[in-house]
Parts: sequence; structure tokens; C-alpha cells
Amino acid sequence: MSHPTSTAVSRTNSGGYKTSGGTLYVSKPYRSKSSKTLRALITFAPRKSHFDSTNELSGENEFRGFFSLFWISIFIFTVRVYVRGIESNGRPLNLAFATMFSQDLLTLAISDAVLVLSTSLCVPFAFALHKRWINYYWTGLVLQHIYQTAVLVAAIIWTFNRKWPWVQSGFLTLHSLVMIMKMHSYMSVNGHLQQSEMQSELVLRKLRRATDSVGGWEAALRDAKVHQLEAKAAVDIGVLSPEGTPIAGTPNVPEDSTSSYTDVATANALRRRLAEVSQTTEGNISVAKIQTGKTSETHTDTHFVPHGLVDHPDEQISELAREYSDLQSELTSLGPLHVTWPNNMTLENFVIYQLMPTLVYELEYPRTERIRPIYVFEKTAATFGTFALLYTVTETFILPYTPTYNSSILRLLLDLALPFMIAYLLLFFIIFGQSL
Repeated sequence: MSHPTSTAVSRTNSGGYKTSGGTLYVSKPYRSKSSKTLRALITFAPRKSHFDSTNELSGENEFRGFFSLFWISIFIFTVRVYVRGIESNGRPLNLAFATMFSQDLLTLAISDAVLVLSTSLCVPFAFALHKRWINYYWTGLVLQHIYQTAVLVAAIIWTFNRKWPWVQSGFLTLHSLVMIMKMHSYMSVNGHLQQSEMQSELVLRKLRRATDSVGGWEAALRDAKVHQLEAKAAVDIGVLSPEGTPIAGTPNVPEDSTSSYTDVATANALRRRLAEVSQTTEGNISVAKIQTGKTSETHTDTHFVPHGLVDHPDEQISELAREYSDLQSELTSLGPLHVTWPNNMTLENFVIYQLMPTLVYELEYPRTERIRPIYVFEKTAATFGTFALLYTVTETFILPYTPTYNSSILRLLLDLALPFMIAYLLLFFIIFGQSL
């Protein structure tokens, strides 16, 4: 498969650069109606899955016919299985797999509920990090791994104690591994944020000491304000910005994207860097075509504000202020709610994380502005429909060939290779095409 060829950077109201994970947009300098500050908007629009019906590019895929043929074949194959089941047994499936899975179902449900509830101990762990009762490195890290190991060992011992079949044992063990990965991410991220807060406090103390040489903290803030106004005046007359006349109003941004604001100089440097990478990586990063049009005020101006001393004329003070601002920005999410550590340490926030189909913890997750009923119905129907196909393949073509002590390995491979391949494809589609 060939890579798209890179193109030269063209001047538009906003610029876009395609990457493997999505498209990065860097706007021209602009002033919003609510603020006269000249700034730029950096927006990242994640790449849509090829399985997503809202992805316009999916209809242009040259292999779309093969995808359709696969599902048509699976449908005909399933109907054939059901018809043969009715002819031989009087019903489409004998439900032997369901009977096996439902064995000791109440105990399995209670055990799984206890497993999920046990993960809530991560919240007081994070609270202890915030209160500095423990330091993540290394006391917290040791406690984290001891707890994760205890959860896994307890789940395995419990499955052996109950003498469950492989279905229940495999389910509880695999779910315990998923819960451990979720706990690991939650505790690790909060531990990292504790270190970021401690480091920011250290930098702030250095910054306060550095301002003593220029007349104190208040005097340094006044000097920074004056220098900032001078820099803005220089930008207004085109001394620092090659972008020409700034646009009025907030630029349009793609749907389901994440945006942040930055100063004009930083945006110009990022744009030049992306253009250089686009021209030197044989098109691995290429300029996207961006629709330009009327600007809108749908984007709010609530965002993380850098420390006032970043504009101080003294290089040491401005550098310390930038470092402090960077550390503080790590403690705040980029979403519309701007959740700040440690305000995330609530059971509500943790429950939302548990319900999210992800193993990576974030202070805040991107949300659509409204619930899309058709999209939800499509994903729900596809998930349960694909699971029905997976169940049919497992019960009809995998369980009857369960190995015995006198089974031929070569014959088992021949009998199970195709059913397992189809099962893996369907399971992959459920997890990565519908759930995530």
C-alpha cells in the first residue's frame, strides 16, 4: 500500500496535517468577540474507524465489496446452520454452550461484582497520594503492585475452589486481568500527577526566589504585563507574525475534536515544524484539505491560562514560568469541563472511567454534544448480532471438537482452524469495531 504523497503547505484560514492517529489543525491568528487577545487554536480530530458508518471515506474504500461479501457469506452460513439444526434436532441450536456457561451463574455474578467493587479502593489510594500520606515513588508503587497481585491471585484461587468449567474460570480470570489493567492505569496516572504537582511547587519556589532580583513578585508581574503588551503590539503590526491580518471570531473546528489555545509565536513554530516533517517523511504526515468558511463562536474561551510571568523580559524568570505552566497544564484536562487534579478523586469520576471502554485513565473523556439514538441502536444491534454469530460458531464448530486424550493433533488443527479464525474475526469486530 503506497503512502500519500506530501504536498506543500498552503495558506488557508486554518491548516491541517494528517497523522496516523488523526488530523492536527493549526489556525491563523484570530481575536474572539469575548477577548481582544490575539491567539491561535490548535485542534486534533481523531481518525474515525473504517467500520464507523459516519466515516465518509469508508464508502470510497476499494475493498468495500469484499467486506460486504464477507458478511453476506456469514449470513448464508448461519442460516444454513440453523436450518440443519431444525431438521436434525427440532431447534436451531442445542444451547449446550449456554447451559455450560449458566452453571453456578449466581455465584459467578456475585464473584464478578465483588471483583469490580474491589477496584474502588483505588480512589482512597489516590486520595492518600493527594494528602501526601504516601509518596508514589516508591511506597505507592509497591502498594499498587501488591494490591494488583493480590486481586489476580484471589481470582485464580477462587476459580479453583469453585471447580468451575473452563468457561467460568476463563471469564473471571480474564476479567480480573482487565480490572487490574484499569487499576494500574488509574493509580499510575494519579501517581504521576502527584509528582507533577510536587515538581510544580518546587519550580514555583524557584520562581519566587528568582523574582527577588528584579524587585519582587509584584514588580515582576508588572514588568511581564508591560512586556506582553509590547509583544502584542508588535504582533499587531506584523513584526512577529507572518500570518498577515488576523481573522475575527473563533475558527470552525471539526466535530468530535479536541482543541486548545496557544500564543501566536508557538502556533507559528508548530506550523513550520509540521510543514518540515511533512516534506521530509515522504508523506507520512501530509497536509489535509480544510474547509474554510464563516467563523463561529461555538468554541468557548475557557482554557488553561499560562502563568503571567511567561512574558517577563528576564530569560530565567520566563523559562521558570513556562516550566511551571507546563506542569500545571498536566494537572488539567483538555475537555470542556477542564477537570483539575485532585478534583477527579471522586467515586463518580471512577465509575465513569470503569464504564468507558478503555484501559487508559484520563481526567476527562471526550463526549459528543448529544446522544445519537440511531448510532446507539446501530452499535447495539451490531454487537448483539455479532455475538449471536460468535455463539453459533463456537457451539456448532468448536465445542464438538474438544480435544480428548486419543485425539489426533493434525486432525484437530484441520477441524478447528477455520472456526477459530472466524471466531477471532468476529471477536475482534465486537471489541474494536463496536465497543471501542
